[in-house]
Amino acid sequence: MTTKLNFIAGEWVEGVDINANINPSDLSDVVGEYTRSDAKQAEQAIAAARSAFPAWSTSGIQARSDALDKIGTEILTRREELGELLAREEGKTLPESIGEAARAGQIFKFFAGEVLRVNGEKLPSVRPGVEVEMSREPVGVIGLVTPWNFPIAIPAWKIAPALAYGNCVIFKPADLVPGSAWALSEIISRSGIPAGVFNLVMGRGSSVGNAIVNSPDVDAISFTGSVGTGTSILEAAAARKARVQLEMGGKNPLIVLDDANLDNAVNCAVQGAFYSTGQRCTASSRLIVAEGIHDKFVAAMQDALQGLAIDDARKAGTDIGPVVDQSQMDQDMSYIDIGANEGAKIAFGGERLNRETEGFYLSPCLLTETTNAMRVNQEEIFGPVATVISVKDYDEAIDVANDTDFGLSAGICTTSLKYTNAFKRQSEAGMVMVNLPTAGVDYHVPFGGRKGSSYGNREQGSYAKEFYTIVKTAYTLPL
Repeated sequence: MTTKLNFIAGEWVEGVDINANINPSDLSDVVGEYTRSDAKQAEQAIAAARSAFPAWSTSGIQARSDALDKIGTEILTRREELGELLAREEGKTLPESIGEAARAGQIFKFFAGEVLRVNGEKLPSVRPGVEVEMSREPVGVIGLVTPWNFPIAIPAWKIAPALAYGNCVIFKPADLVPGSAWALSEIISRSGIPAGVFNLVMGRGSSVGNAIVNSPDVDAISFTGSVGTGTSILEAAAARKARVQLEMGGKNPLIVLDDANLDNAVNCAVQGAFYSTGQRCTASSRLIVAEGIHDKFVAAMQDALQGLAIDDARKAGTDIGPVVDQSQMDQDMSYIDIGANEGAKIAFGGERLNRETEGFYLSPCLLTETTNAMRVNQEEIFGPVATVISVKDYDEAIDVANDTDFGLSAGICTTSLKYTNAFKRQSEAGMVMVNLPTAGVDYHVPFGGRKGSSYGNREQGSYAKEFYTIVKTAYTLPL
């Protein structure tokens, strides 16, 4: 088996250790071997990016656009192959994985266009005869630290705008799932982008991640992951006044009112809470249900969950794949026990499952008779576990929905225009959904939350330029 290497200064470079990438659907299947870096190699990549920045930041926008378009085209052409790899290493079902790969390609295509649409302003000065221009310039060297749950889409929505606006990149993917990140990097390496502009440094956060975060030559850091790690990054970066963008999870509510279409509400809940094995920061982990529809909703959820196929991520007909690894499985099972000990009822699932191959299979768990004060309703579980909270009416529902330290995504199922408009206004979340799952967003519009979910500028769409560029104001007195 050939070990996949880092990409530093335009060369494929061996690291100091080897990481075996294991298929969570079949623990006997080694997806590949990937090199691990140390802090010294991270510093080499940072130096390469710093050296490449002056030329890349002033390069022609057509060349940048062409490179991003080429990357996007290859990803889309190979989306089934890339989806197969993603499903194999992360455990997301094959249709979801192919869809994620396609989204990555679309993101690069989108920013290939955005390169050509970077605009500025020209205003008259309050001083007669003076001209004032506002323009955007790249920030510099950007450290990108990405999670394991979307191993090609999240890197794409960070890398593409960083390169589009003239920045140089140090990319550290999640150590748990390096395969998709390496495949994406290999495509980028053949796009015509100059050496040092894009660098892949695989390895552990404790060495590679810390080196990136603490380097004085890294001008900005974009991170997606846990609250604890994000908070540590913010503290370290703030100490040296580096720019920071953080996405750190959610405890997302889906409100189901008495007037909701029951079938649609159940579909929204199942899709949002349990697909992608619940391993999404936008997952509907709290189902807040009005008492008039509560019993019907719970019964319908039990029926729906009974019909789901939990199996190998690449097998045809699988609805939910495995949990990503043993650590995540332990966390999920621990929270199920915590919920039961707090007084919740296990209305469905929550059991380790055996399949044809040994893997991390967990039946989707529905906890009922919960209160919002329980730990299972306040702490992010990040697995196929959802709770049901019974409320009297909309007013109580919105209070419960907002009673959390997080604020990423929130949804409501209702046929009432009154409550639709009230919810869109009153929800303390960065993204709101009406009669749609809380998980599932477009690539051309802003992504991000409020409160403990996010920090800094929004990701994706045209709003990405707020993080990846700096505004310059220039005054001129024509002579």
